[in-house]
Amino acid sequence: MKQSSFIKINSADNVVVCLRPFKKGETINIDGKTITVLQDTPSGHKVLTEDVARDKNVIKYGYPIGHAKEDLKAGQWVNENNLKTNLSGTLEYTYRPVTYSENNPKDHKTFQGYVRSSGEVGTRNEIWIVPTVGCVNGIAEHLAQQLKEETHLDGIDGVHAWVHNYGCSQLGDDHENTKKILHDLCLHPNAGGVLVLSLGCENNQPGPFMESLGDYDHDRIKLLIAQQVQGDELEVGMKILRQLYEKARHDKRTEVPVSHLRVGLKCGGSDGFSGITANPLVGEFSDYLVSEGGTTILTEVPEMFGAETILMNRCKTPELFHQTVDMINGFKEYYLSHGQPVGENPSPGNKAGGISTLEDKALGCTQKCGKALISGVLKYGERLKTNGLNLLSSPGNDLVASTALAAAGCQIVLFTTGRGTPFGTFVPTIKIASNSTLYQSKPNWLDFNAGVLVEGTDMKLLRDRFVDKVLSVASGEQTKNERNAYQSIAIFKNGVTL
Repeated sequence: MKQSSFIKINSADNVVVCLRPFKKGETINIDGKTITVLQDTPSGHKVLTEDVARDKNVIKYGYPIGHAKEDLKAGQWVNENNLKTNLSGTLEYTYRPVTYSENNPKDHKTFQGYVRSSGEVGTRNEIWIVPTVGCVNGIAEHLAQQLKEETHLDGIDGVHAWVHNYGCSQLGDDHENTKKILHDLCLHPNAGGVLVLSLGCENNQPGPFMESLGDYDHDRIKLLIAQQVQGDELEVGMKILRQLYEKARHDKRTEVPVSHLRVGLKCGGSDGFSGITANPLVGEFSDYLVSEGGTTILTEVPEMFGAETILMNRCKTPELFHQTVDMINGFKEYYLSHGQPVGENPSPGNKAGGISTLEDKALGCTQKCGKALISGVLKYGERLKTNGLNLLSSPGNDLVASTALAAAGCQIVLFTTGRGTPFGTFVPTIKIASNSTLYQSKPNWLDFNAGVLVEGTDMKLLRDRFVDKVLSVASGEQTKNERNAYQSIAIFKNGVTL
């Protein structure tokens, strides 16, 4: 991208995005016109390039991002105070498939991963403790700490207790969702050994839960039911963990093709630069990985509202199109069933960063999945079945969505941000800054800077650097969230608690 003080993203747009703060009275020369800025406008925010009458659309990324609440003038700062979403309830959609010409030359890169007996490949070799119910969280954390102290992590990448609040006092879909996510954790290739820790009397009964794992490796996944232990369950738990550790510590990384990589795509704390720098960079990476035979997954369905037709028309088949329609309308119905509007998503941080409506957010958010065609659509808690670009049903909440991505089988999650966040889920979570100011102010949180794209760095050059960064992490380089030990899980909850 050429360095400038503003950017017009699409030729059809009637706004430009400020790449630095603009003062009232400054001018912008665009499309042969000189626009005088009418208010002080922050970096990342929008300025109109033409008059827009009340109820007429404001265009960004080539699509409407809402309509004017009042008559607006060229040079005016467009924000949540004078722009309103066009979104309402569920819609009917028509399938208008598009074509995609892949232009990424194959380079057949590799990474150093752990090949499991299932044929899946892990980017980490860790010992995990998975509670079937929140009642045993304390035991799980105690066991994890004791194994860390005893082994000093010699020969393994980490020990984690993935604590949560559920597994009992739940009904219907909530109970099934909990079981699905915990099931997915147990089978994840980043785990070299798993202790399933049960209390014994919970709704998520240990026997049926273990049966749900299918033909699993009994040397790598073991069960402890605390109520059935006569005496100290910690002593018994440590005995099992030592057995798992002895197995896992002999595992070695081997060279595997990049096609084995499965990467989740997520954003949070987005700003006006996210859809210009970080998200398009991740989109370039997604197209690269898909072209190499690998897999990426886009989620956070409520942040597709306003850009959903772009995704629908990229579905490879009518069946996938209908699945995507059901996913979008299903989430809208979820909002409406709780008496909530579907279009009031942007957070205070989003608005402060220059995102005014959900359409504004969604059109930037969906840049993360590039331009490749969609090969699969997954329900919440469902594991990957198809290589290529997939969509996954999950809410926008950062930790819930990132957990769902990892549970689907992703060994790494890419997380773009314009405001910054320290968090990570149970797989390495690479944080990509949308602007250089953020990257420089939070080096302890952030792994990569996409902000240089508006400072003159070429996209192809930066994409190649980013590919190398992801492959380094896949081969063992720790992300900032791993170094800080900021790792946790969250499970989607909708219904009642008993």
